[in-house]
Amino acid sequence: MTIPGYKVKLNGHLVDNAYREYPLLVYKDITYFPMTWYDSRLLGLEASWSEQEGLQISQGKVASAYVSYNSDDRNSASYRAEVPASAITVNGQTIDNTKEEYPLLSFRDVTYFPLTWRFAHDKFNWDYTWDTVDGLSIQSHNPQLAETGLPDYASENDVALFKGYYYFAETTGNTNQVYRAPVLKPSEKELVYSYDFLGVEPPRKTVHFRILDNELWFSYFVGSNLMGSNVYVKVNNDGKGEMELQKGGYTDFKKTPYGNLIIGLGPNDWEDNLSLAASGQKNQLGKAVGNPNLLYGRHVDRGNSSFIVDGIGTGDFAAVIGDDVYIMASTNNSSNGYSDWNKIYKIDLKTNETKKIVNTEVRRFRILGDKLYYVKDADNALYSSTLEGTGERKLSENAVSWFDGIDGNVYYTTAVGENAYRLYQANPDGEDPPVLQKRLVDVQLLNGKFICRFGEKEDYGAMVLDGFGRQVLALAEPISHLLPTDDAILFTISGDYTIKVIR
Repeated sequence: MTIPGYKVKLNGHLVDNAYREYPLLVYKDITYFPMTWYDSRLLGLEASWSEQEGLQISQGKVASAYVSYNSDDRNSASYRAEVPASAITVNGQTIDNTKEEYPLLSFRDVTYFPLTWRFAHDKFNWDYTWDTVDGLSIQSHNPQLAETGLPDYASENDVALFKGYYYFAETTGNTNQVYRAPVLKPSEKELVYSYDFLGVEPPRKTVHFRILDNELWFSYFVGSNLMGSNVYVKVNNDGKGEMELQKGGYTDFKKTPYGNLIIGLGPNDWEDNLSLAASGQKNQLGKAVGNPNLLYGRHVDRGNSSFIVDGIGTGDFAAVIGDDVYIMASTNNSSNGYSDWNKIYKIDLKTNETKKIVNTEVRRFRILGDKLYYVKDADNALYSSTLEGTGERKLSENAVSWFDGIDGNVYYTTAVGENAYRLYQANPDGEDPPVLQKRLVDVQLLNGKFICRFGEKEDYGAMVLDGFGRQVLALAEPISHLLPTDDAILFTISGDYTIKVIR
């Protein structure tokens, strides 16, 4: 085997064969490709080995970032390799390696695959070119992880991808400047919004993006812990940010046909913590909504209350359907404490009629389609009802940590250890089938797909599932942070703060 004397590119990545622990090799004028974990998945291949089945190679719905496998030692000009004796199958077809003109080989305990036209083109459908100037180029058709080209400082804060632009923040002193840059030309940034953050140390410089009803919003916190406030900014069609809402204290909001429903989440928001403000009303308190004796928008524990600091937190505690607000609330009784805890109410924004529709303690809820789904405090099981709270039905066999629905199916996770969960599909008519046997760190619903993140002991770092629980894509690397986006997956990889995107 010899080291190639020509350039080699794998999906556009130039391979440094001279200092690579697993270089591409040449045998009888045919280039051989190392079936390492990352190299194979970079080109959309899965390889597995067992004593019973031998080596199995197949195309899969997989992807990986390019890993250089750099070594400090320069490779020699030539090496000897072995012909493995184990059984080999490619896309389910048995390969008799003893009869192959270009057999699979073993070098440094890694199987090497011949890049003949038969395999590269016919079996794997790769684009395969070679010439004396540009050398060898292999391009596969599985989804590719790409660098966004954003500056390094962008990963120090939140980032979003929306309608062909990246949105990110740059911090200089006590000033945050929010920029956007075209996906195709990320170096051409333009200013969206600028603000100063002052107050307690360390200063709060975090910007949170979210996509709401096909609009891009971001929020930030200004001031001290006790006297500060959340600020919400909407990005207009011309790419400029306009402050839409600021109310003293910790807040969240929901859009309604009548303006922004503001939910006070601070420790001092014990009365009238639900109000309705016209769009653009900014710092006005707005009109009180609902029953003033109720504390809205949070799950209350005996002895304290859970509230969200410096971020978005009421996704499981409030929803707006037409003129109606569905919201979790507890009785605010200063003398006796919270005597009626964590019930679901419906508020008619036209009449302000406030009606309790679920008279049981609930931990979280969502509206999916025309039904109400909620997890009870008593047993942590998932239930459903009509939007009026009638016809309650138990859906889950297990305690529920998280749930969501898509394409008419409802899925949930249950804890199976510390920071470990298993994903199930809710089946009210029988046993709940597990969707994955792997243990999850968490799962999120993004753009009609489930993004499942796994722990370090699992083979893959993340997996994308469709609404029927089927694998769309498996990512070799562990995802450390998912970022808001409207048509892709935007994320960072554990140990690497470079922001990547996959479509």
